[in-house]
Amino acid sequence: MGALFAFLKKYHHWFVFLLLEGLSVALLFQYNSYQGSVWFSTANAVSGKIYAWSSQVESFFSLTKVNEELTLRNAFLEHQATQLSEQLAALSADSSQLRSSQLKMLEQYRLIPAKVITNEVNKLNNLITIDKGEADGVQRDMGVVSGTGVVGIVYTTSAHYAVVIPILNSHSNISCTIVGRGYFGYLNWYGKESNLAYVDDIPRHAVFHKGDSVVTSGYSSIFPEGIMVGTVSKKFNSADGLSYLAQVKLSTDFGRLRDVCVISDARMKERLQIIREAQDSIKALR
Repeated sequence: MGALFAFLKKYHHWFVFLLLEGLSVALLFQYNSYQGSVWFSTANAVSGKIYAWSSQVESFFSLTKVNEELTLRNAFLEHQATQLSEQLAALSADSSQLRSSQLKMLEQYRLIPAKVITNEVNKLNNLITIDKGEADGVQRDMGVVSGTGVVGIVYTTSAHYAVVIPILNSHSNISCTIVGRGYFGYLNWYGKESNLAYVDDIPRHAVFHKGDSVVTSGYSSIFPEGIMVGTVSKKFNSADGLSYLAQVKLSTDFGRLRDVCVISDARMKERLQIIREAQDSIKALR
């Protein structure tokens, strides 16, 4: 305390000077209209700049939530747009039959937003880890999508994390169909390019073209019908010459994958359970 008093005594004239200087400036701006207007304008500009910076910082930290909402919305819209395209193609002769059944159909799905925390694209059997697990309702064999299309299938879970087998995995095998063509096959990945996969076993009499959309067929117990997979980029003959092989440019950019949604659907879960029980029964009979 003595040191403080000694400091104030030694430099008291500087404190008096600063006090008088501040008082003079205040009187100057208060009783002179020109200087007052300059001060007011400058203060407003400075405070406005500070508020703008504050708003930018707040917006930056809210981007995570915005991305999750956009991913959810895009997933809904992609599915709805694909389904509507199929119905328009099938019902072009009678457009009165096209109703708002799509939204009702989507109500059965619960989409669980998640963040990708690890992602591989350069291996033969790539894996993805997401930050949602059993505590969030994520279970094995649930489908995973992004805002632009199919990502993969949940392989294993813990309380707060899950590992996903993506399309970019040699063990991935997803039933797909070519929109408007009525033919389906299984999507497989053979390594190398992370933006290309292949639909096998398309019948020789199938007619399809470059640019045709490829979506989930709904025949599996994992994905509902009509989730975007990609577009046909090339057509090849199979090795045995008995079917076609379609090269598909994937709609999901796995190199930039950050936000995904896990599809939780009670009816698909029930279908999967019935299939497993049937398989167990057949094994027991053998």
